[in-house]
Amino acid sequence: MNEPSRSLRIELRQWRQFVALAEELHFGRAAARLHMTQPPLTQAIAGLEAALGVRLFERTQRSVHITPAGAALLPEVRELLARAQALPELARAAAAGELGRLRLAFVSTVGFELLPRWVRAFREQWPQVALELIEATGDVQLELLSRGEVDAGFVLHSPGFIAPGLAQALIASEPLVVALPESHPLAVEERPALKRLLDEPLVIFPRRILPSLFDAIFALYNTSGRVPQVAQEAIQMQTIVNMVSAGLGMAWVPQSVRQFQRPGVVYRSVAWPRGRAVPACETSLLWKADAVSPALAHFIHFAQDQAARPEPSARSKPKAQ
Repeated sequence: MNEPSRSLRIELRQWRQFVALAEELHFGRAAARLHMTQPPLTQAIAGLEAALGVRLFERTQRSVHITPAGAALLPEVRELLARAQALPELARAAAAGELGRLRLAFVSTVGFELLPRWVRAFREQWPQVALELIEATGDVQLELLSRGEVDAGFVLHSPGFIAPGLAQALIASEPLVVALPESHPLAVEERPALKRLLDEPLVIFPRRILPSLFDAIFALYNTSGRVPQVAQEAIQMQTIVNMVSAGLGMAWVPQSVRQFQRPGVVYRSVAWPRGRAVPACETSLLWKADAVSPALAHFIHFAQDQAARPEPSARSKPKAQ
């Protein structure tokens, strides 16, 4: 055989001709199967062999036999043709958002209750969309979204928060409760009074993690003429609760954190002074409005639909905005 061409260009049509001849082992029958005459098929196979630099078939005047090289190539070519045939449908499915990949970031509070339920439901509805879940604090999520390294993210914030340069949908709203060491004197009360909590050492996240919620919590103290006594900072809610368990102080946490049962910790609603609103925190889905893939569009609509449904939960879930 001649040396293979330096610029190897083989069309799918030539591979189909190769498979037809390999299965028929007869130029006449293979040509009829391909709706062509025999001479062009003979020339096409010879051109394919020249391009590859190997002989694929042994010919005699009475028979055609596939060579070991041709036999080794046959299953690979069949797979290539099958994948090529599937490409138009894959393209249509991708354009319709029926397949693809979604990179979703989330804060730890979403992972307690909402995320596991939603992931199951979304996968049932869109089984060919791969979900890549990335746990990250709010500040990190904003950076990831700005760099295009995630497609959307669930963040925790105080009411009224607006993410600069991002689209957002309100997913859930829930009150703040306190986590107390089980041995604390106030732990025996079902609803400890606010004024009895404000002088307790506080375990809280750094402001850079959730600035809007951090400021809202500090406002509770400032409104009452108190200064928070910060005993310890931690990034993750689980770590904050663990520190409360160790007796380092109390913590203000979203009500959903009650799902995280840690020995040595109790959660309590607070008895607020008359006329004073119970502070709340919200969860929103954020995404870049100019980077919405079809799969992401499906997830946004899915999240809004799920958020609008009443759930048998202690959490109050408002309609998405």
